[in-house]
Parts: sequence; C-alpha cells; structure tokens
Amino acid sequence: PTWIKEKLNAYRAEMGLEPIDSPSYGYWAPVARKVATGKYRMYYSIVITNYIKTGKPEIENNGNFDGSWTERAFIGLMETSDPASNIWEDKGFVVCSASDKGKTDYGRVSTGDWNGYFKINAIDPTYIITEDGEHWMIYGSWHSSIAALQLNPEDGKPLHALGNPWDITGENNSGYGKIIATRGNSRWQASEGPEVIYRNGYYYLFLAYGTLAVEYNTRVCRSTNIDGPYVDMDGNSAMGSGELYPILTAPYKFNNSYGWVGISHCGVFEDGEGNWFYTSQGRFPENVGGNEYSNAMMMGHVRSIRWDANGWPLVMPERYGAVPQVPITEEEIAGNWEHLSLTSSTGTQRTSETLTFDAGTHKITSGSWKDASWTFDAVSQTITTSAGVVLYLQREVDWEASPRTHTIVYAAQGNKKTYWGKKVQ
Repeated sequence: PTWIKEKLNAYRAEMGLEPIDSPSYGYWAPVARKVATGKYRMYYSIVITNYIKTGKPEIENNGNFDGSWTERAFIGLMETSDPASNIWEDKGFVVCSASDKGKTDYGRVSTGDWNGYFKINAIDPTYIITEDGEHWMIYGSWHSSIAALQLNPEDGKPLHALGNPWDITGENNSGYGKIIATRGNSRWQASEGPEVIYRNGYYYLFLAYGTLAVEYNTRVCRSTNIDGPYVDMDGNSAMGSGELYPILTAPYKFNNSYGWVGISHCGVFEDGEGNWFYTSQGRFPENVGGNEYSNAMMMGHVRSIRWDANGWPLVMPERYGAVPQVPITEEEIAGNWEHLSLTSSTGTQRTSETLTFDAGTHKITSGSWKDASWTFDAVSQTITTSAGVVLYLQREVDWEASPRTHTIVYAAQGNKKTYWGKKVQ
C-alpha cells in the first residue's frame, strides 16, 4: 500500500533524514479475525530492510551496512465482509516500531551489535476480543518486548493517540502498548510470535522462543487480565529474565523419521465443540533427502491440545489426523513406548528412548523411569506414575509407522520438562 512509503518518509523527514525512493519491503505474519457479523479484520506486518542512516537497502554480506539499524516495521489493517471473496479493503496504518532512544541514536557499531534501536518491533500481531468486549492487539518480535495495545472496536485502530515513535515513555509507551512480556534487559531477545486466547478465567499468552530455523520452541504463561501480569506454571513473571514454563513444543525426532524442528509461532483455537488445537510452522532438519534447502521450507502443522488438572495446555507430539477418540483402555497401555523429554536446551532435536509398561506388575521396566509404578485412570484418560508425572493420553496418527496407522500418544509436564511419548508395540 502507498501509505507505507508515505508514512515512512514522513517520519524520516521529522528525523532529519532523506526520503527513501524505493523501500525494500518484506511481508510477515498476518492475523485475521471475525470481529462482528459480516466484518473481518486482517492485520499485516510490513518490514523495511533499508538502513536508517542512508536509506540504502540491506544486501547480502553487509555490503551496504552504514553503521545504523534498518528501518521501522509497520502494521496495517484490511477489512472484508467475506473472506472467501479475497476482496479486502485496506484501512491503512495501525502502529509502527517504536524507540525510546530519540531521533538520532540509531547507530549500530557492527552487525554483531545487538543493542537495538527499537524497543517494540511492529510485527507478529495477534488479536482478541476480551470477555468484556474490549479489542486488543498483542504484538512484538525480538528487540525488547511483547506489547498489548488496546484498539477502538469501531475502526480497529489504537484506542489512544500514538506519540512520536522515537521517544516512547511511560507504562503505555506513549500509546504503543503496555509491555506484558520481556526476557530481561536485552535489546535483542529471542521471543516473538505472540498468540493469546481466553479459557476458563485466564488469558493464555503463547510465545515463540529462539531462532526459527531449528531451536524455535513454544512457551506459555497466563493472566486473569489481558494486559497482565502474566506468570508461568511455576509463578515466574513474564517480565523477568528467566525462562517460562511449560515448554509446549520443541525440536524432536521419533524413530524411523527425520523428525521436526522450528515448531512454533503458533495459532491456538477451539473448534466450537470443546476441542482445542495448536497450529504452527514446522520444518525438516537440514539436508533431508539430500535437499540443501529442506530446512528453509515452512510447512503447516496442526496438533491437538489437552488441558491438565491445573489448567495448563499440553500439545500432543503427533500431528492431528482426526483419529476417533474411542476411550483408551488399561489393556492398551502395556508395551513399549517411545519417550522423549523437551528441555530448555532446544538447539538440537530431542531423540527418544524406550519405556516399557508392564501390565502384571504395573511397573515401568525399562528407560529413565525404570522401576516407577503406574496407574491408569479411565475417566481422565491419564497415567499417573510414581516418577511424579501424570501422562495425558490421546489417540493420534503414527506418522512414522509404515504403513501409517493410529496409535496412542501422551504429553506431560513436570520438573521444567515436557514429556512426549508414543505407543509403538
């Protein structure tokens, strides 16, 4: 849209900079929501990869690097009455990346300098209408934080006026939104792709940690208020410098497969019948089948979610395959299971070990939980182990089997780990 170049160069003029005649654009991570009968809104992200100082485009091997950061990103809005028509009316500017460093402190010592100019990066929007009917956009990626911005329900634009995007201050950052999640004081932190949903009195904030090619992993925290404070399952603040738990997804590999990496930047939804689902990108590792670009290809994944007794989500390890959820019986538990643990060391794929559940002794006879006892609850469809972990069961597709078939999987949380398992025999 033409407004992006116009808005960009208007800001540059106020900063005493020359206009950019041909900005280099990138398009990122839209979100679409039904906001009223016959009205749908899509918020989209536009990144501009020209350097602030000279306006030169960022090119490979840093050939144009001029000692400054690249330009701000923008979030825009489109509306339609019928998404199937693919006819959208652009409604223009919503918000842009904003800094607390002033008009001139955009210098960057080198491309290895991570003291970012922008405090809030205007990409990765998500959108929610609260239980009170308020409209909010949660957005942000890397840089310093994730922000919650209240919107006007009538036009989908910020409810309060935006200040200058180079000297944001205060709890609401001059209208650019309240910070609800950050990973300490770093100006370049591996957190992005927020998603927020409401369930049973809580707003759940899902975040992508790490770089997207491999280590991408999903964390979640929750609050009784849309703008926080958010805490994780251990009561740790989302505004602290530590990790958030639980880990919902991370790189992994079951036997007889290449496994998956880069499983994050999620969408979470309920199907209207009480069933919850997790959607995200997923990638193959590098050089799968001799394809040097295998890790560059993003594929859409859908996984089912169960909720534990304390109201925390558990994402199932296998992708959703519409397997009928016939009640699982105790007789089906006995046998061998592939078992793996997802930890904060997410830079490599987690691989599995074998746990053997013995029906006669109700003991686990192999693997890291060897000699632990287990009991099955047919009502809750769970296995409780003396290892201090409750396994939540689900029927899913065994995508690694040849030929493919259905099986039983589990997910569990505890000890700052998430456990995934799959019945194999």
